[in-house]
This record gives sequence, C-alpha cells and structure tokens, in this order.
Amino acid sequence: MKGTMMNPRPMLSPDVLEDIDLNDRQLHADYDLSEVWRYLRAERPFYYQTARGSQPGFWVVTRHADCTAVYKDKTNFTAERGNVLPTLLAGGDSASRTMLALTDGDRHTQVRNLLMKAFSPKMLSNIGQSLRTTVDGLLRDAIEKGECDFARDVSGKVPLVAICDLLAVPQEDREYLLSLTAHALSADEADATAEDNWTAKNEILLYFADLAESRRSSGHNDVVSLLATSSIEGEPLSDGELMANCYGLMIGGDETGRHAITGGLRALIHHPDQWRMLRNGEADLQTATEEVLRWTVPSLHGARTATADVVVNGKQQIRAGEIVSVWFASANRDEEVFRDADRFDLNRTPNKHLTFAFGSHFCLGHYLARMEVEAILDGLRRMVDDIQQTGPEKLIYSSILQGISSFPALLKPDRRVPPQT
Repeated sequence: MKGTMMNPRPMLSPDVLEDIDLNDRQLHADYDLSEVWRYLRAERPFYYQTARGSQPGFWVVTRHADCTAVYKDKTNFTAERGNVLPTLLAGGDSASRTMLALTDGDRHTQVRNLLMKAFSPKMLSNIGQSLRTTVDGLLRDAIEKGECDFARDVSGKVPLVAICDLLAVPQEDREYLLSLTAHALSADEADATAEDNWTAKNEILLYFADLAESRRSSGHNDVVSLLATSSIEGEPLSDGELMANCYGLMIGGDETGRHAITGGLRALIHHPDQWRMLRNGEADLQTATEEVLRWTVPSLHGARTATADVVVNGKQQIRAGEIVSVWFASANRDEEVFRDADRFDLNRTPNKHLTFAFGSHFCLGHYLARMEVEAILDGLRRMVDDIQQTGPEKLIYSSILQGISSFPALLKPDRRVPPQT
C-alpha cells in the first residue's frame, strides 16, 4: 500500500474568504477548502457571499444541523427554480417542474412514488446479482493490465453498467452515454466552457427522448418503459418529464458511485491501516461503505430558494427570494456530529452523513450507489493484495461535484485468489 500524495492541493486559508467565489469550479479543483469549512462552521455558519460582478450573492450553510433544517423545510424553501448554484445564479433551471429533483409538493410525491417502482427490491436484486460479476471482471482486467487508470478502467464502468441495466440502455450506446454524463456537471479541463456542459446535457436529453419513444409499446420491463407507459391522475408524463427524469436517473446513478469509488480507493491508499482492516475482514462492508460515502462526498452542495422570509433553525433570517447553498462537503465533517470527523474510519458508527441529501429530496438512487461501493470494497478485499498510486491524480472541475477523472494505479493480485482458467 503506497500513497505518495503526488499532487496535494494547497490548503486555502479562511483569510481569503471575501476574495474567492465558492461557485468557481476551478477553486474546488485547485485548493483544499477544509480550513475554510472548519472556520465557517465555527465562526460564520450562515455566511453570505456577496455579489461577484454580475453574479448574485447567496447564503452558504455549513453546519450539519442547519443543512438538514433547510432541506426539511418544504414550506419556506423550494427546489423548483434550481437545486445547484450554477443554474440558480444564472437565473434558474430550464427543467423546473419536469425533473423529480426540481419538483416540490404533490407532483414531487406523485413522480417519486412512480419512480420508486423502478427501485423495488425485485428490480434491484436483479442488478445486484450481476454487479458482483461486473466488479470482479473489471478488477481482474485491471490486475492483469498491470498499471491501470482506476478512475476510467474501473470506477467509470461500475455505475454505468448498473444504471444502464436499470434503464435497459443498449450495450452499444453505453460508452457514448458515459462520455456525456462525465461532462454534464463537470469538466476534465480547467478551460472547458459552460457551453460544453449544456451540450452534453442536451445530448443526454435527446437520447432519452428517442429511447422513451421506442419503449412506449415495446413491452420492456425497465425504468424508461415504466415512465413512458405510466400515468398520473389519468395523464401520461409529458415528453419533458420523460426526458428530464431519465436524465436525472442517469446522472445521479452514474456520478455518485463513480466518484465515491475512485475517492474510496484513494482513501484506502492514504490510510493503510484502514486497508489492512478491510482486507483482513475487520471492517463490516456496509459500515465501510457508509464511511467511503461520507469521506468522498461526491456532491459538494445543494441549493434552494427561499419562498418567504424565514429564520433557519432559530438562528439566521433568510429573506424571500434569496438563494441558499447547503454544503455537504462541510456538513460531512461537522465535529458536532462526527467524532474525530477528519479521520477516515471504516468502522464508524453512527454515520449520519448527508451524501444523499436529506428529507423528501433524499437521493432516489442511494441504494444503488451503496450497492456499487460495497461491491467494489468486497472485490478489493477478496482479489487485491496491495494497491499503489503510480502517477498524479487529476481532479474534475466543478462546484457541484467532487471527484477524480484520472487515477493511475497498480493493483497487485491476492495470492489467496486462484488464477482464472
């Protein structure tokens, strides 16, 4: 086990808080904001970032209890104008009231109940049965390859297989969709433009519009067919709702698992004591999965708009119309909730992380993401003897997501595993 911290990000000082923009995607790729979050939790848990040029100001909420208070309050906060800073600060999200994540009230409940059928134990058990086979095959290929790019060769493919199986996406289209999902909310390069994100997003929407149309009378038993043939109060879902919810499932099902898996491997390398515990069977797989999800926190933040003047958690008044960002990256390290919060501990219990958000907008695909991470941890402990990082990792550029686009690694086979014949 070898972790060399080949390209550690410099720690950003809270002293520069008034000069930075927390909506700047390059900021999150270039700097470690741990000290900024620690300062804000302790001293300014409701921090207002003032306007930066033409960009409006917004609230920054960093404590676990305050973050959950915002997400619980369905009366005074809405997701319908947008649920992340880039779209809210640009004037709102075009998918408002068509995508589940951007719908509130009765319609949110109706669409969520419909989509819950796709995540029934029966459907997910079918996915789970093939997931271990997929993971073992990818790890075996990575081991035989010698040096691999774990982010691309393994992490990028595990969630893709699971969510595409759930959506019944044809095999020949999957790599194409992966290339799009990887650029809808983030970028691999610092000079990528917002137009690149929009192009990827629109391509995904158009793809699912065509796929849904082909499934209306196909008799398939998959999520796309479910959405294409279901009705709410006697009315079928609109074309916009079909496209937007397929897009939401594809993005949500891919991004969380993919970035948690790569970040989890990185954490195991840099915490060899935890790797030894995992490999020796001294860490419960489900408990270890929750810690990987807490530690990697693939979604940096969520956002809401206040619909009325409100005092949050009895502490801070927010005015109607103001934008409020809730930073999971900070809440998952809140010292008031997590003992020794800056320690990676695969046996941590309890573990009330906010990686999947909270309340009525709790991530619908949480069980699938947990299955993916657990399958990887299980595969690593059964098949791998040692892991080495062999080159600098490359982080994505995003203020929405936190992840690694490239992670060169060497996986050495476990001698306890008999060779494949």
